[in-house]
Amino acid sequence: MTVSGAQSGPTALRMVLGGHLRRMRVAAGISRSDAGWEIRSSESKISRMELGRVGLRERDVSDLLTLYGLDDAEERERLLELARQANNPGWWHRYGDVLPNWFHSYIDLEAAAQMIRVYELQFVPGLLQTAEYIRAVIQLGRGVVPTEEIERRLRLRLNRQDILTRPDPVRLWAVVDEAALRRPIGGVQCIIDQLDNLIEKSQLPNVTLQIVPFALGGHAASAGAFSILRFPEEDLPNKVYIEHLDSSLYLDKPEELDQYTSAMEALCVAAPPPSKTPEILTKIRKDFESGIGVL
Repeated sequence: MTVSGAQSGPTALRMVLGGHLRRMRVAAGISRSDAGWEIRSSESKISRMELGRVGLRERDVSDLLTLYGLDDAEERERLLELARQANNPGWWHRYGDVLPNWFHSYIDLEAAAQMIRVYELQFVPGLLQTAEYIRAVIQLGRGVVPTEEIERRLRLRLNRQDILTRPDPVRLWAVVDEAALRRPIGGVQCIIDQLDNLIEKSQLPNVTLQIVPFALGGHAASAGAFSILRFPEEDLPNKVYIEHLDSSLYLDKPEELDQYTSAMEALCVAAPPPSKTPEILTKIRKDFESGIGVL
């Protein structure tokens, strides 16, 4: 990732810079303990910095680059500029009042991804939701939500969708269970409009959409929804993202990635091909229009 071309926020940039510092430290034969001493800190602080889990002060990065023997002035300035950018708040910072703390990192990583593969069992994937569908989801189980809060949450979610239409768009491969499309969230007209939107979005060159029909029965991913994020930068390891009611989980061990990738591949093979998706969505739409959409 080049500084000028970075599409991501502080979380991804910290991880990229941290990985670069880790490689330089190892190449220089310096221990984490010695590196921590150099910046008046600890071995654990160096570990967190290298994993991108804490902010990186420009002074600390400068001291570490000197310790690791970096003499190239241009490369040094590039890395220091990366450190400065990594300390800037993400675009979503202004929505901090309506954004759960545990979701901050995901928004950064979502924007930095080259490909996102997602399986959804209950809802239409967030990147493909219409405004009215989003409004309905926001209010689920929350009673009366102030109009201003709804609109701020709505704007946040719609802004996230820009990654699909920017000059260098994210590649999205979504697999959606038929149950999510038969559930009339927001009412029948809302879900009909949502189905129309899915038909339209499935025609984008960077979007692949498959539907898992009821007729398939049980399958490898029946345990719940998950996403797989793949990154072009070597310092950003691919991740599995699993969202809970009030928290989230990231998995990046090779065996974990293999397990979820295998489950996703099995789903994609078992489900009708993407070319059949418009036909399936149109059939579900007609069922709603005739009053039999909810099974």
